[in-house]
Amino acid sequence: MSNIKNVAILGVGKMGAAMAKELVAAGYNVTLWNRNQSTADQLATAIASPLLSVAPTAKAALSNSDLAICTFTNGVVTQSVLLDDSSVLDGVKANLIIVDMGTSGVESAHALAAALSAKKIAFIDAPVSGSVATIAAHQLLVMASGNKSEIDQASVVFSAFAKKTAFLGAAGAGQAMKLAVNLIVHTLSAAVSEGLALATANGIEASAAYDVLEESVIAAPFVKYKRAAFLEPEAPVAMRIDTVLKDLGLILDLGQASQTPLTAATGVRELYAHAASAGFDAADMAALFRYIRES
Repeated sequence: MSNIKNVAILGVGKMGAAMAKELVAAGYNVTLWNRNQSTADQLATAIASPLLSVAPTAKAALSNSDLAICTFTNGVVTQSVLLDDSSVLDGVKANLIIVDMGTSGVESAHALAAALSAKKIAFIDAPVSGSVATIAAHQLLVMASGNKSEIDQASVVFSAFAKKTAFLGAAGAGQAMKLAVNLIVHTLSAAVSEGLALATANGIEASAAYDVLEESVIAAPFVKYKRAAFLEPEAPVAMRIDTVLKDLGLILDLGQASQTPLTAATGVRELYAHAASAGFDAADMAALFRYIRES
């Protein structure tokens, strides 16, 4: 059971915005805060619900919340928002649970867990696997680590947009699992890009090649839902190549720290780095196919 009624979302990018919509639809009181307030204001106008409000500061967003979900791009930003100004966490409710759902890295999870524990504030490390579409379909996967009873409470809220909350152990384990997942995702994306480039270089239409991939043994959900991103240059950007490089940096750092050789990930990072240097840094990860074909 969970007594959580008031949820703050700190960081209103694509994922945070999608979560906000589902939480409001599920009947939660949701408070938004974003470093660029106009983004939060626009979302509030679009949703137009009395259950949704926008806070002018992170402190204000947290002040009456039972659960706060952080969806920033990296752990540096998450730590900065929560910890740089010690007053941000002053006066929060005793039952507040702060959740980091971004891909922040294991070191960030450990730092947040320690800092928040010192303030007697609960923390859950809970990165996710999925996309805006999977949030809308309530099919997101949450990889949670921290206190099991606190995760059980929060998982009731997560069920507004997630199919499962997997418990993985102490804080940091969620980030380690997310990096393991993203190692495979980024490697698969690179392999699809090279496979399509090889097929098209030998006279096969890209769409026909993709039809085959979707019916082959490599037809993972990622391959199916990324079709438009690979084949249509004007498709919306979901994950930028510079974000992929951020992830791969965290992955390789974790490999080094745990003495785990990651030869494939090293090669994949080099390939994405070449694409970024060629001007594809802000393009979707699937634009790697275009980079390979054009180069």
